[in-house]
Amino acid sequence: MWLWNCASYWAGGCVVEPKNQPLSGNDLARFSGPGTFMRLPSSNELHKLDVAILGVPIDIGTSWRSGTRFGPKQVRNESAMIRPYNLQTGAAPFDSLQIADIGDLAINTFSLSDSLRIISDSYDAILKHDAVPVAIGGDHSITLPVLRSIARRHGPVALVHVDAHADVNDEMFGERECHGTVFRRAYEEGLIQPAKTYQIGLRGTGYSADDFTEATGWGFQQFPAHEFWGRDLGALGAEIRRDIGDVPTYITYDIDSLDPAFAPGTGTPEIAGLTTPQALQLIRALRGINVVGCDLVEVSPPYDTSGNTALTGANILYELLCILPGVTYR
Repeated sequence: MWLWNCASYWAGGCVVEPKNQPLSGNDLARFSGPGTFMRLPSSNELHKLDVAILGVPIDIGTSWRSGTRFGPKQVRNESAMIRPYNLQTGAAPFDSLQIADIGDLAINTFSLSDSLRIISDSYDAILKHDAVPVAIGGDHSITLPVLRSIARRHGPVALVHVDAHADVNDEMFGERECHGTVFRRAYEEGLIQPAKTYQIGLRGTGYSADDFTEATGWGFQQFPAHEFWGRDLGALGAEIRRDIGDVPTYITYDIDSLDPAFAPGTGTPEIAGLTTPQALQLIRALRGINVVGCDLVEVSPPYDTSGNTALTGANILYELLCILPGVTYR
């Protein structure tokens, strides 16, 4: 991004804003410093950013174990271990994109409906600028108001949804907007392109045979976890990338897509899920799609005192940063 700022440096006759870099562990010990994602600078100057990282600390949309309101804080804490260069892929996101942490949205902790409104209003403000929003949840209910704003900005988007659950319930306890109804509402409201909606990692038990399969009638493409036991997900990611083409795409990554052996700190764990290597294989194979936003949801720190679930979530977010449009690869 080219920015006019006299405090910046000259290049080719233009003034270029230096790119933010995560604070190095060689400059300040990783157990100290700012509580931002990867210890990046905090900023509210959205017009200067290519990528805005934000937290949505909410868990009043969940139906089983609460605790995801603490997700953004612990994911940021565990992200202090991550360094700026991806040694496996060569991605250097901080060399080419201006990235900062813009803090947490001020949700209403006593009202889910008001919180969803706040999220959507906040995203409308963010999307007036060109910054790609990257959210740290929070339970999965946050993705519905995000998609409402994304669709107002980009039109109906392709959706890559990695999750143990399809989240296509009609109601839960009479509520039509919560973490288990997100993608039925998104489909009904025309926020996503059904034929370019991919649900990966589905598994577990249900109430009826059509708990998952009803959505295939809408056009959703579903990939149950058991079909990929012991397999590399790179080929699936490449197939999805080719199918999407240049359509604006939103990626939502529920940490419970992973087997609880890898990510026990989540609200609705299901056994026999994806592995952490598969998570990276899938994301890396999506490089080249037009990502206009993404989120990592359902990290619930009280159920993993080791911090490993939040550490995994932080690394998934970093991998998502590495495939954003405009990232330099070395």
